[in-house]
Amino acid sequence: MVYPLSVVKERDRPLLEKVIKGLGFVADISKADAFVYYPSSDGSAIIIAHARPHSLSPLYQEDLTGHRVTPSERPLVFKALHRRGCWRKQCFLLSGEAPIIQESYSIWNGKGRIIGVLSFESNLLEYERRRRRSSVFQSALYQLHEMARRGLLEKAAAFSPVGEQDGILIVDEQGYIRYISGVAANLYRKVGYLWDLRGKSLSELSSVDQHLLKAALVEGSFIEEEAPEGKNIWVRKVLPLYEQPSRWRESLSPLLGKPRIRLTGAIMVIHDATEERRKEQELKVKTAMIKEIHHRIKNNLQTVAALLRLQARRVSSEEARSALKDSVHRILSMAVIHEFLSEHDSGFINIREICRRIMDQAREGMLTPDKCISMELYGPDIDLPSEQATACALVINELLQNALEHGYRDRTTGTITVRLEDLDDKIRIIVHDDGRGLPEGFDPTRADSLGLRIVRTLVQDDLHGEFRLESMDGKGVSATVTFPKARK
Repeated sequence: MVYPLSVVKERDRPLLEKVIKGLGFVADISKADAFVYYPSSDGSAIIIAHARPHSLSPLYQEDLTGHRVTPSERPLVFKALHRRGCWRKQCFLLSGEAPIIQESYSIWNGKGRIIGVLSFESNLLEYERRRRRSSVFQSALYQLHEMARRGLLEKAAAFSPVGEQDGILIVDEQGYIRYISGVAANLYRKVGYLWDLRGKSLSELSSVDQHLLKAALVEGSFIEEEAPEGKNIWVRKVLPLYEQPSRWRESLSPLLGKPRIRLTGAIMVIHDATEERRKEQELKVKTAMIKEIHHRIKNNLQTVAALLRLQARRVSSEEARSALKDSVHRILSMAVIHEFLSEHDSGFINIREICRRIMDQAREGMLTPDKCISMELYGPDIDLPSEQATACALVINELLQNALEHGYRDRTTGTITVRLEDLDDKIRIIVHDDGRGLPEGFDPTRADSLGLRIVRTLVQDDLHGEFRLESMDGKGVSATVTFPKARK
């Protein structure tokens, strides 16, 4: 979690960083927006961290990290900044909204100096629901808040979010269930535990529960583990609960030594991930099938290209042979797209990589041994949807083919450059050769060349862009294609 480090003094950072790391988990369990405030020299307080719950709709739709508040806006926060303790009050912090319950906990360091405030804000309805829950849950939640205030939930930063459909269990230090939420009870019923589990030992339910319980109660570990439970797949999170010493005991710490915290049990959160894993598996199978289809299409296109090569060797007409070779290159440029899709999961294609592969194909298939034409590629990686990428591949192939056939007909050396430009909302592709240039009076819009007709059709109809072909004052020809970028 990012927060404005510049406002926090170096001596206060270690403890506040620990508090902030556990903020997301405690916000989810509390079903409340959680904040960490830091006092400012101008009399205000700065929100250095804001965690919105995943277990219900948050009160605030935007992250308030970095906002400043005054005593009139958050009186309870400033009360906790000036007097150690936990303060609770009903207030109206959102205009036109329902009442909000605010709970603020002073954060003080080992020397007793208040360095910040941990605050929770929840709507009145949710607070009343929580207040009507078992006293065991309320006590555990208070312990969790105290642990968060002391920075003891630092390891909970690695936990995945806790959602509305996640079940909660509270067990005591002996491993007996003292509280089980309705969601958790329903989850256990689905796997065959039809009776009331309160008072039962958690270790009797499954070997996974026993392992996690030991990790929390004996080793003091924070663990998240995914394991099968019958035909289902559960994700369990478990952490130990500690009872904090009373404030009067803490005030005597200089005389009696540092007060010790006592292990009182553990909290376990259960998430049924069965449907999620099923969908993930279906997606993996579907993705594998699609990649296999693209692989087969690529192979089939390469087979067609090979057959056309054989046919080209058998025809006696030079014009027919040239037409067949051009078709081979067009087919192979489409095969490049399917080859890329068979290797990657995303439907978006890196057009720079496609350009590189088409240029490699051109070197191998279009250049004769007597030609020493170099090809250079410039520009950033640009991802395009497969439809646009296919059209681009064909356009680039035609422009390279056109440059090699016409620009260097009477030359053996030269350089062709392909430049990609990302113009935010548009893409520009420039293919430049330093060959002999366009014939005098040449009009690209009226040219009968099949390659240029293909380029114009693809650019105008498929890419909805513009195509320009121009001589560069005796320094070759530059072909420019500009088209709007498709939104992801």
